[in-house]
Amino acid sequence: MASGVKVTDEVIAVFNDMKVRKAQANEEEKKKRKKAILFCLSKDLKNIVLDEGHEILQGDLGVTVKDPYQHFVSMLPPDDCRYALYDATYETKETKKEDLVFIFWAPDNAPLKSKMIYASSKDAIKRKFEGIKHEWQVNGLEDLKDRATLAQRLGGGSVVTLEGSPL
Repeated sequence: MASGVKVTDEVIAVFNDMKVRKAQANEEEKKKRKKAILFCLSKDLKNIVLDEGHEILQGDLGVTVKDPYQHFVSMLPPDDCRYALYDATYETKETKKEDLVFIFWAPDNAPLKSKMIYASSKDAIKRKFEGIKHEWQVNGLEDLKDRATLAQRLGGGSVVTLEGSPL
């Protein structure tokens, strides 16, 4: 069932910026690239919007953010739902890769109404995010507990490093 919730142009623009990596990007542009971002429903429950202040920029890595995956996990609200995009950097035995992961965060202790509207609105945002290879529904922190869980989602047993750290 569709909820009638709309995805704002700002959300689509952020997705397109994360999806397209500019080969000629200067250092300043690279620092402003988003590593991870959360999206939420607007207060009136009519639009999917950016969750202000809940993002990790490439320029933060190694400066204010030592472990991007753990920082991302800590951004998720313990008692409400969110959508997220995470730009995972990993290596398999053969090659280095970067893939966007779409995450639907619906913790067990979120209000039932929130879980229902986020679940029924998920297709609206997924339709706008063309080309996503990895989708993950997460219902609790134990599902995210370590980077090996994400690595398994990205490439099964072939992933050897995630975010530059060995598994």
